[in-house]
Amino acid sequence: MTENQDNTKKRRGCGFGCMLLVGLFLGLGLLVAVLLLGGLGALNLPQEKRLAGLFHRHGVEAEAGEDEAPYMVETWSLGHGDVKVVRIPISGMIMLGESAWYAGNANTVLRSIRRATHDPEVRGLLLEVNSGGGGITDSDIIYKALLDFKSAVPGRAVVTIMGDVAASGAYYIALASNHIMAHPTTLTGSIGVIMQSYNVKELAAKLGVQDVTIKSGANKDLLNPFQEVKPEQKELLQKVISAMHDRFLTLVAENRKVPKEVVAPLADGRVFIADEAVKNRLIDSIGYTEDALVKLAELLKADAVKVYRYDEQVTIMDLFASRPGIGLSFDLKRFMQESLNGARMMYRWTW
Repeated sequence: MTENQDNTKKRRGCGFGCMLLVGLFLGLGLLVAVLLLGGLGALNLPQEKRLAGLFHRHGVEAEAGEDEAPYMVETWSLGHGDVKVVRIPISGMIMLGESAWYAGNANTVLRSIRRATHDPEVRGLLLEVNSGGGGITDSDIIYKALLDFKSAVPGRAVVTIMGDVAASGAYYIALASNHIMAHPTTLTGSIGVIMQSYNVKELAAKLGVQDVTIKSGANKDLLNPFQEVKPEQKELLQKVISAMHDRFLTLVAENRKVPKEVVAPLADGRVFIADEAVKNRLIDSIGYTEDALVKLAELLKADAVKVYRYDEQVTIMDLFASRPGIGLSFDLKRFMQESLNGARMMYRWTW
């Protein structure tokens, strides 16, 4: 190869590389511009929609904070009725807070319920549940938020339509509904509590890893993965598990209007297909989204309903922030801590 040919090849290679680099920068710039425009889009909305916590409640203006009455983008989803309802999907692991990086959309669910609660025009909610459950307190907080939604304005109603799975904590949340409907293929139930941990004592010994724990009491390091769990410690934990299970059982009996002694044999963690769930009075009926909307209209004494959905207003900065449920919050150290020594009670059937 001559020197001229070699120089020509180098110039061509540089030209292609430069073009590729410029293309990447242009693509990144376009992406940033789109995200920024999306975030700034709310500035073009009327002022009353930009004020996050301003709503008319029974004709009286009342201000509320962002966490109490969040601002979310409201979009007409379907239907042409005169009565306004909001559809709220509940999916994945039910976990609230910034630490729940592996969670589903529980943070958005809670914000959506609170947003709807402070809008007096919203008469009903359609919960679209597809979850195997999650945290005990997290599930209970969302359950309570639904009760607050109904009590804030007389005559409101909540209908749940279940997807593939609506078990354990997800079923717990559905108990706040006026009517629970499952698809023909839904698995539901799993009434119960679970706590899991790992014991790596033998593995640690093989690797030469020693446990060093300084504690103030014999039970301060319950479920220490480097120590065997003593029988008396298991008994202590079982009492707590049983108490949380009894609360779940009591709510099922109260909300489903079924004697507690009838529910108890069903509350061993098993799941039920839709037909069995109806037979055991754990749910009310079997159907599809259209059927659930008909039922919601019936409960609201309306011919039809107009369905809206809520979406978070996300800007490019939110992608890198620690806002609960939004952004890049993967933390390997936190994952290891929660996996090895983060045992917690859960209303959970599956991940």
